[in-house]
Amino acid sequence: MHPVIDLGAYARRIGFLDPMRADLATVQGIVRAHVAAIAFENLDALMGKPIDLDPLGIEDKLVHRGRGGYCFEHNRLLAEVLRSLDLPVDCLLARVLWNRPEGAPAAQSHMVLRVVIDDEPWLVDAGFGGLSLSSALRLTSGLEQLTPHEPCRLLERDDEWLLQAQVSGQWRSLYRFRQQPCEEIDLAVANHYVSTHHDSPFTHQLIVARTIADQRLTLRNHEFTIHHRGGPSERYPLPTTTDIRRVLERHFMLVLPAHAGLDRRLAMLPR
Repeated sequence: MHPVIDLGAYARRIGFLDPMRADLATVQGIVRAHVAAIAFENLDALMGKPIDLDPLGIEDKLVHRGRGGYCFEHNRLLAEVLRSLDLPVDCLLARVLWNRPEGAPAAQSHMVLRVVIDDEPWLVDAGFGGLSLSSALRLTSGLEQLTPHEPCRLLERDDEWLLQAQVSGQWRSLYRFRQQPCEEIDLAVANHYVSTHHDSPFTHQLIVARTIADQRLTLRNHEFTIHHRGGPSERYPLPTTTDIRRVLERHFMLVLPAHAGLDRRLAMLPR
């Protein structure tokens, strides 16, 4: 028995005005609207606050309280939304390769979704930060697929899938995964590691992202960047806590938590 997500409230949160149906057009529209409206952010993990994977708790945080979240929160919410449309959804765990040396070990620290639409499997991922997918991808090996942002492709070898995006004219690997549905305990263990372990960047760096029609917005510690589709990026230093707060509220549309330690934690960010 899956929790009942308030689809009306979710649709209003992401600005999705069309009827929600169990078809590809609806899924593509939801994904595109979701990554534009709900920011990727790790404020709770940064402040040492536990990340609750209860879907109704995630709904409260991301839909009703105006916050964002990271992969386990975004994709867990999206999974329940799509299940509410009677679409078959499996949660998968992936090993992140982005910005890692070739061959470096990678834990299963990222959550993605496999969604079956009209008897065909698709990859959905609204939680990969600055490179979150702005559309669903057909789970077909070797096919270059256009998205509203970077072209992407999936490569399959020995039952393992590799997702790549074309960034600055080069195919870059984002993560690899198997189409093996994970259990609740697998998500809980991975989420605990990512949100608490000292090796996880989410425990000591501020990482925020939002993907809109022709731009990707990213914030890492004291630097705010606007990546223009097909054009140069703009970078803005944020020297003070007030600057960071202003960008979080204005550009990432976040309702910041009323936490006494937030300013203190932001002031401790590495430069």
